[in-house]
Amino acid sequence: DTQWHSPQRGTARRWLDLAMQNARHLMESLRLESLETDERAGDPVYALGRDLGLSSVPRSMACVDISTNQGKDTVGALVWFEAGRPKKSEYRRFRIKGPAQQDDYAAIGEVVTRFLSRRREEAKPMPDLIVIDGGKGQLAAAVQAASALGLDGPAMISLAKREEEVFFPDRSESLRLPRSSPSLQLLQRIRDETHRFGVAYNRQRRTARTITSQLLDVPGIGPSRRRLLLERFGSLAGVRSASPAELAALPGFSLRLANRVLESLAEG
Repeated sequence: DTQWHSPQRGTARRWLDLAMQNARHLMESLRLESLETDERAGDPVYALGRDLGLSSVPRSMACVDISTNQGKDTVGALVWFEAGRPKKSEYRRFRIKGPAQQDDYAAIGEVVTRFLSRRREEAKPMPDLIVIDGGKGQLAAAVQAASALGLDGPAMISLAKREEEVFFPDRSESLRLPRSSPSLQLLQRIRDETHRFGVAYNRQRRTARTITSQLLDVPGIGPSRRRLLLERFGSLAGVRSASPAELAALPGFSLRLANRVLESLAEG
């Protein structure tokens, strides 16, 4: 009898995942080809490819956004849409360190470099389209990052918030899609979801930094205990509102240490 083996890890698993994704793309392509012209025009993914003049339908899309707090806690967010819908298993978050924290273009370039490098190393398929939240400068930074890796693709555009203009790497003129356009609405959805995802991570980093700085001078509180406090109570306000018994219930905490923490926060 024939036996089938499905690899669960390693290079063989990555190649299997790639083959499955390619098969899904082929099935989606055949589905679109089987539709009547009017039906295809109503599909926002197909409409987006048409309106942007892309060589292929952008079934898989990644969007990149940078979220910062005046140059602090700067993070990058990447959201993935498949067939016009969020695919959260492909969402990615990036901590930005060094000078790039205060340079939006450098931060965009770093996120694109890290993302594309990782996809290539893991033999994962590239998105059909990358959307950058921003204008010409942010798009140029993303294109330069991909070029530095020796990549001709994926296709890239940027979407500027103020006028909802679409910019292209090889065109001097921007594109303004009608507000009622399914193509623009799809771009807005992925842009807004990326912004939401990035802001949430930025707030998480800011909360972690705040609680770290507030607890820094408390004797007996190191990185692991600070992390436990944040994971359990969510914020500095949550720690302040906890009882000594609740703090003492955490691994590695005693009632004496719990009281010391609460007294320190009350003074701060």
